[in-house]
Amino acid sequence: MPIALEFRRAGIHLPDLGLWLDPREPKTGDELVFVSHAHSDHIAAHREVILTEPTARLMQARIRGSRIEHTLRFGHPVEFHQGKIPFRITLLPAGHILGSAMALVEAVGGSLLYTGDFKLRRGLAAEMCEPRGADILIMETTFGLPKYRFPRGDVTFEQVIRFCRETLEHDETPVLLAYSLGKTQEVLRALNAARLPVMLYEQAFKLTKIYEQLGQSFPAHEEFDAGNTRGKILIWPPGATTQNLRAKLGKARLAVLSGWAMDASCRFQNRADAAFPVSDHADYDELLEMVTLVQPKKIYTVHGFAREFAHTLRSLGHNAVAPGWHEQMALEL
Repeated sequence: MPIALEFRRAGIHLPDLGLWLDPREPKTGDELVFVSHAHSDHIAAHREVILTEPTARLMQARIRGSRIEHTLRFGHPVEFHQGKIPFRITLLPAGHILGSAMALVEAVGGSLLYTGDFKLRRGLAAEMCEPRGADILIMETTFGLPKYRFPRGDVTFEQVIRFCRETLEHDETPVLLAYSLGKTQEVLRALNAARLPVMLYEQAFKLTKIYEQLGQSFPAHEEFDAGNTRGKILIWPPGATTQNLRAKLGKARLAVLSGWAMDASCRFQNRADAAFPVSDHADYDELLEMVTLVQPKKIYTVHGFAREFAHTLRSLGHNAVAPGWHEQMALEL
């Protein structure tokens, strides 16, 4: 039985199932919303959501208010009948940030795996990714070009720590530009080997406390205090105004931690002194590996270099397409 699959800027919609996948706009009607993780571009004030317990806790810290929550454990399928056709959904670890999930959706004898943001390599502050086979794969392809092959994480963090030590030796403050949710906690874990005092941006400090309440452990750290930064590493979100930060700190050196550090322009775009390829997304080789692991009959690529990666997959013999927004297709499940 064909099932409609709609690709919209607001998210991916399966109207026959009454299900949205990561919509960016609030859904307040009767349909269900799967929220893959708690980054700001994946959450909104929805009425009824399917998500993991860590994502629910982190989402509550970012979007206040009440909602109907179906908090599912990894690997445990649950059935819903929200639309015309009943379906079963199983959440699987995505490896992106703590609690991030892929959705394995099964209906009328077929299966679909929606990855959301993911990475296959082992992280320091997130569950290990655990994909399963599916007929249809909808995958994010943020880094879908061959030039985005990340070096080993331990090697990169050795370079980050060296940057911090050298900066401190010159009586300057090392500032590591990293997102408050996910990246900060990964970096904080990696800095454990440095045995150096660390300060976190206010929001990052609060989110790290939630990580700790969920069973994660971190080296000693404190909340940002502008008058007490000397001799300490500061982890700061790249979106915050760095020019004002430099004025507050006086002598400081900034390093941006991002997968986009593979681009020579990354350091200059962030007005930083250095750039290191630290990412919570899959790199090019991991994207190819995901396809091998899932063995789908059909692949849809979304986000980033979606068209380029779909072309690569077709050249390798896969049935792959990068759908345009506002497209509707008949999905054979």
